[in-house]
Amino acid sequence: MTEPIEDATAASAEPESTSVKVVAPRDGLPPIITTDKQLAELISALSAGTGPVALDAERASGFKYSQRAYLIQLRRNGSGSHLIDPTCFENLDPLQDALSGVDWILHAASQDLVCLAEVGLVPTAQLFDSELAGRILGYERVGLGPLIETQLGFSLAKEHSAADWSTRPLPESWLNYAALDVEFLIELWELLATKLHEAEKFHWAIQEFDHVKRTTGPIERVDPWRRTSGMHVIRKPRELAIVREVWHARDEIARDADIAPGRILSDSHIVTLASSGMTTTTELKSLSFMHLRNVKRHANSWITATLRAHELPETELPPLKLPATGPPAPRNWESRNPQAWKRLEFARAALAEIATKLELPTENLMTPETVRKVLWAPPETPSELETVLAQLNARPWQIEIVAPVLETAIWQLPTKVEVSEL
Repeated sequence: MTEPIEDATAASAEPESTSVKVVAPRDGLPPIITTDKQLAELISALSAGTGPVALDAERASGFKYSQRAYLIQLRRNGSGSHLIDPTCFENLDPLQDALSGVDWILHAASQDLVCLAEVGLVPTAQLFDSELAGRILGYERVGLGPLIETQLGFSLAKEHSAADWSTRPLPESWLNYAALDVEFLIELWELLATKLHEAEKFHWAIQEFDHVKRTTGPIERVDPWRRTSGMHVIRKPRELAIVREVWHARDEIARDADIAPGRILSDSHIVTLASSGMTTTTELKSLSFMHLRNVKRHANSWITATLRAHELPETELPPLKLPATGPPAPRNWESRNPQAWKRLEFARAALAEIATKLELPTENLMTPETVRKVLWAPPETPSELETVLAQLNARPWQIEIVAPVLETAIWQLPTKVEVSEL
């Protein structure tokens, strides 16, 4: 990552106690790029700029099935801010070529990297995530708005964060909001990078940013229908089969129409279909929600899926629970494996104390899932422990700090220990 040029003393100064409200970009609202000619002009402008490029993307989560980007914002010193409508282009490969070797700045990068990759934009140099930088610095509020306000003294309105960005034309107030998402990202990078250096945490941050860049991708879940809200009332395999069949019917309709599934049929309606005990078309049609306009449009699909599940043989019904693939829930450790419970209790306390001293969230020091995995089924040697932690995607800086605690918990745990002795 390019080194920040801001003076270290000025960068580390405390922000003003009062913030300045900003409602529009300082240089005015840039036009939306929708043509190849405009894209070529943008590429020329970005190429003439210097330093890293700040990026952001707006999706239509909650409105559309896909998680594609409907607006992309960029800013670079010497180039200014730019807004791109990616729906107007088959891909943005020419822009990707222009950004080759240029460092990226994003906020909450894992949320945008996937949709940016869909249009051909992937980071080829260093990534800097301002949200993750804030966490590593121990800040309690790491949203973009709070960081810009507390660190730079500017207050941004965030009223359009949940808007339907597939709307065309986009209102000017929305565009102002979007442009402001990158307006101060470069200044924020300069300040946070300086503070990471001062706290001797910059090398930790670089490892975290590289991890995000390397591992972020579409999430593929086993049996995603099992995440239907309200599943706690489902008690029988037959009911679970109804959830599965209706969920898949809804998913197919939603995908084809590019509409968020919950706008076609809510999770609560799926659970009601499954738990109602109704087994005929007439009974299912009598359910009150079947007369809602969005539900009624595909009522035959919901009824067909429900009846199909009722007709399945017992051998084709899904199990109520999937086989466990990792350690049990911590609440069960004490009864099932008392020694592992002692290891976990010790490690939790020790890591919490270390995290406090380092001004880090404990989960950023090491994910709880990783800690549980190695303490439930410990490796045989300390060197194997480090290998296992690396295989579980722990970063080198994390292993250096956490491995000694886990070694003590696994192999040297005395009958009674004081955490302060670490």
